[in-house]
Amino acid sequence: MADQGRKLSLMQGRKLISIWLATCLAGFMPAGQSFAKDIAGNNPQRSGQSLPVTVSDAGPEAQLARIFKEIEGNRLNNALQQTEALLKQHPNYRLAHLIRGDLLLARTKPIQTFGALSDAPSDKVADLRGEAIARLKGYREKPEASFIPRYLLQMPADQRFAIVVDTKRSRLYVYENDVANGGRPRFVADYYVTQGKLGAEKLSEGDKKTPIGVYHVTANLPKQKLADLYGSGAFPINYPNEWDKRQGRGGSGIWLHGTPSDTFARPPRASDGCVVLTNQDLEAVAKNLQVGLTPVIISNSVEWLSLDDWNKERNDLNKTIDAWRADWESRDTERYLKHYSKRFKSAEQNFDQFAAQKRQVNAGKEWIKVKLDKLSVFRNPGKEEVVVVTFDQDYRSNNLNNQMKKRQYWLREDGKWKIIYEGSA
Repeated sequence: MADQGRKLSLMQGRKLISIWLATCLAGFMPAGQSFAKDIAGNNPQRSGQSLPVTVSDAGPEAQLARIFKEIEGNRLNNALQQTEALLKQHPNYRLAHLIRGDLLLARTKPIQTFGALSDAPSDKVADLRGEAIARLKGYREKPEASFIPRYLLQMPADQRFAIVVDTKRSRLYVYENDVANGGRPRFVADYYVTQGKLGAEKLSEGDKKTPIGVYHVTANLPKQKLADLYGSGAFPINYPNEWDKRQGRGGSGIWLHGTPSDTFARPPRASDGCVVLTNQDLEAVAKNLQVGLTPVIISNSVEWLSLDDWNKERNDLNKTIDAWRADWESRDTERYLKHYSKRFKSAEQNFDQFAAQKRQVNAGKEWIKVKLDKLSVFRNPGKEEVVVVTFDQDYRSNNLNNQMKKRQYWLREDGKWKIIYEGSA
């Protein structure tokens, strides 16, 4: 009888393993690859690049990975103990409750599906399965420490951190501006996030999508001034920006915010367009956010550059921007205007109107000096090649002195970078 009991337990364990690996890891683990081996760090090559060596412990991903490893090894009691430890840490973590329920049920009978309890709503189970996949993918598919998001090309010294969101992986990355190493972005941490119910690439008000682009934090809204839906706080961003408006994109109210008090985490697609973190993760990220300064770059899928390629892109763009500045100082108006797209628009002028004004103004100049300070350059993740350039501009001439914070959008046209918008930031 004891032998039969052990055989039954083993059968149930194997059944649980097969169901979970099929339903939770399908499309995530390459065929024939051991999940336990993968978690141990023996990763394959991806697109010619080795998989990451950095691992963040910012959330429960490491604990979930260990639980799945125990399940694969048929150590169900160990898996249950670790799940209960996770629930002690996060009592309202619904995914952990579902895992615990399946593990308990497997003690009495073979289970047929992920979320095997008879009264488990199928839509809620699907949401939790989606979260499990997103978290485990995020844990496994880390960026290498030597690789940099393509978007973070130049940050001024006072811009201490940058946020990069990958909607495909439901992941938010925090990078520090490593001023001591020439302003190279340095990976700090990463976190699971929720995006819009209908995905990314927001177009209009109420479409329940998260925007794609380069944004900045515009405010810090404390918990005391918010409904419980927003959790421990909220940080609005400047969607729609000028490039969004040029593309006909609209809507409003896109924030980084937390989760309701009775919820640890929300499914990967559950917001009306905002980027949502767990409350503990938002509180950690909030320490690094500077209102008016911190960039929040949201991408469908983050592109990574080697340090050499990143340096080349940054240097090329910095040279292009400095050539624009030098040509302005030269008072050669036609040479200066070659830096502008024929599709250029400012708040009030198109290219022809802008060019006519510059010719008239420069005719009265004996000398011009332009100094740029606190330069930031961020590549837009959208389909067109666009960079967002922001700086403090100190303009001086024989008859005018002016200081302003300026923002430009540069578009790559026929292999050359051209300014398509500029205005105050």
